[in-house]
Amino acid sequence: MQNKLPVLIILLVLVTGAGYFWLSPKEPEEINSLTLFGNVDIRKVDLGFRVGGKIVSVNFEEGDRVQPGQVVAKLEDTPYQDELNLALAQQQQATAYLAKLEAGNRPQEIAQAAALVRERQATVNNLDIEYRRLNNLLDSGAVAKQQFDNVDASLTEAKARLATAQEGLKLAREGFRQEDIDAGRADLQAAKARVASARTRLGDTSCPAPDTGIILTRVEEPGAIVGAGQTVLTLSLDTPVWIRAYVEEPDLGRVYPGMKAQILTDSRPDHPYSGQVGYISPEAEFTPKTVQTEKLRTRLVYQVRIIADNPDHGLRQGMPVTVKLLEDEQPSRSE
Repeated sequence: MQNKLPVLIILLVLVTGAGYFWLSPKEPEEINSLTLFGNVDIRKVDLGFRVGGKIVSVNFEEGDRVQPGQVVAKLEDTPYQDELNLALAQQQQATAYLAKLEAGNRPQEIAQAAALVRERQATVNNLDIEYRRLNNLLDSGAVAKQQFDNVDASLTEAKARLATAQEGLKLAREGFRQEDIDAGRADLQAAKARVASARTRLGDTSCPAPDTGIILTRVEEPGAIVGAGQTVLTLSLDTPVWIRAYVEEPDLGRVYPGMKAQILTDSRPDHPYSGQVGYISPEAEFTPKTVQTEKLRTRLVYQVRIIADNPDHGLRQGMPVTVKLLEDEQPSRSE
């Protein structure tokens, strides 16, 4: 009896183990996935001014969060305000000149031209009377030929001066030529364009944040003279955030745009980020130098970008991550 006791104990243990195995709840089968390793990429923007000048303020420090439209830095705007004031004055001058061209001459100027015509007409009439009188006396020898010639020349000159005055009166009544008016309108449009340009340059003395993000680098300080386009601050944008990874050529057919993904970090492996494949490079390349395994160095790979759907401060520039592409999420494809 004592010899059978150990055998019974062993059989009891085996039966108990088998029952636990069959009756215990089964873990769901793990979804098929393709594991990739990559690094976080975040878009950065080098902020600066479209015009040059002296910086008067830099409003944020490195690490500060900014919102879209917040002014992060400002230039001294006095030179650009003066430029705008000059352009406004030139616009007013062009406006007044065009109004003068379109209105034509003033009534007083027309009246003055008419009076000049009457004056020169009177001179012509007097000389014409004297010319006829001397012409009647010339045959009888009562006047000298020289005196008659002098009156004749004066009458010719007076008629020419009268014709000039008459043409001047016509011009005064008709006003300015249409070509002059068109030129005046063009000058006004050019003046308005200079005003708009000056306003734009004045506005460019402020540097607004293009989107939400964190100041990475503060390059320049107040008092510095910077040129147009020179970097003053570097901004790290909150979105988009993507993972740059590489897939080997044999696995390329398993990856497609829109494929769901899980992004795992070493610091929070139990809190994955969701994402999806946004870009697959059409060109193959050799494994990047960052992959130091001798077995992988000579393999051809394709770059893949996985866009994070819910990024936060846990995903930082250059951070190494593990990406699991969920193949069971692949939609059905027609033949």
